[in-house]
Amino acid sequence: MSTTTTVTQTEPITAENILRLFPDIDTSSAGLDGHDEEQIRLMDEVCIVLDENDKPIGNFSKKICHLMTNIDKGLLHRAFSVFLFNSKNELLLQQRATEKITFPDMWTNTCCSHPLGIPGETGVELDEAVAGVKRAAQRKLDHELGIKAAQVPIENFKFLTRIHYKAASDGKWGEHEIDYILFIKADVDIEPNMNEVRATEYVDADGLKSRFNDPALKFTPWFKLICNTLLFEWWEHLDEGLDKYMNEPEIRRM
Repeated sequence: MSTTTTVTQTEPITAENILRLFPDIDTSSAGLDGHDEEQIRLMDEVCIVLDENDKPIGNFSKKICHLMTNIDKGLLHRAFSVFLFNSKNELLLQQRATEKITFPDMWTNTCCSHPLGIPGETGVELDEAVAGVKRAAQRKLDHELGIKAAQVPIENFKFLTRIHYKAASDGKWGEHEIDYILFIKADVDIEPNMNEVRATEYVDADGLKSRFNDPALKFTPWFKLICNTLLFEWWEHLDEGLDKYMNEPEIRRM
């Protein structure tokens, strides 16, 4: 795992500061030709750039944060992964749309995205950051899957831990994130945004394990990482004993 620059909390979060920390960052607008217009537009969203201790040091666009040339220089951003279970304790999976610029057509957990550098979704200390991530999760569940906020109240999200990982999508794009893991149990109505989500499916734990053995199915690297290390143990305690896994203060480095 590569490391990133750590800044002191007295340093201001400014464009000049972040460019000083990453003077060779690629901030060009090139490289998106031929992709879906809506997905290109979403690449202008502003991600929260972090030091290795999950402290915000500034903002950069989603495009800048997901270029492997920048990731290889240590650029790190905040993300979240939602695992939504129904009343049968089945996990809702999504297959990412073909139009997605990163990790297209891959199966993954219910919703994977980023809190943005906007009021209500940022945070320096863990409690504030978790609250911001939960708001972002509610927003993206609606955007990607048409799940309305009333069916996934903020207070029903359970924060488990943070995972620091890096993964390449192809030679150009990738992820380098501190990923907040959120569980929620709810029976929801789904109306997928087909520009975001190609397909959805509920699975039980055995069904998911069998899918991992199917060579025709491709899964996002963060989802496989979480499944191979943590998910199935958490899943077993979904209705009883999950509290001991929640609100973990340390960042898991993977």
